[in-house]
Amino acid sequence: MAGRPKGSGANVRLSETHRDKIRKSNILNALIEHVEGEREMSATQVSAGLGLLKKALPDLAAIEFDGTITHEAGDSIRQLMEKVNGRTRSV
Repeated sequence: MAGRPKGSGANVRLSETHRDKIRKSNILNALIEHVEGEREMSATQVSAGLGLLKKALPDLAAIEFDGTITHEAGDSIRQLMEKVNGRTRSV
């Protein structure tokens, strides 16, 4: 049967979560289009868009790990390494 897909009628209600995601994606898309030269934006609009995204999306802070990580090989892996190397070797 031709026509609109089921659920695409005017009676479809979006949850506030979905509405919020759409708002965030619209801001992000506008900024991406500006960077790619597809949309002209003033400095004020870019600044406002970045400010809104900072409020809407979590900051991903860079962290630095200063330490060592030690992995212990299981017996089956240790046996395989012994066969491959021909001797016992620390993994």
